[in-house]
Amino acid sequence: QVQLVESGGGLVQPGGSLRLSCAASGSIFRIDNMGWYRQAPGKQREYVAHITSGGSTNYASSVKGRFTISRDNAKNTVDLQMNSLKPEDTAVYYCQAHITTINYLGDNYWGQGTQVTVSS
Repeated sequence: QVQLVESGGGLVQPGGSLRLSCAASGSIFRIDNMGWYRQAPGKQREYVAHITSGGSTNYASSVKGRFTISRDNAKNTVDLQMNSLKPEDTAVYYCQAHITTINYLGDNYWGQGTQVTVSS
């Protein structure tokens, strides 16, 4: 069994910063891409950023230059540093990872989500 657990959400003023963290645990053989998605009220879940096992990154245009994704392969963690936050960044943020278990079964796994609210 595999679990992804996020932390670090909260309330921040516009222009502020937050750092989200996600830790994967369980019967993990290998983790490929890790990423972040978000879902605002009344909207569909959308892509934010991802990072490969080799460290290559990609970002949605709406967050490029403000958010930075990083990972620690030894700890099976992925972080999202969010700077210059805007009210439109308000959403539930979800961690996602493609994981191969020790039974050599690969699948996409999701965390439970963490709320980020940007408001004055």
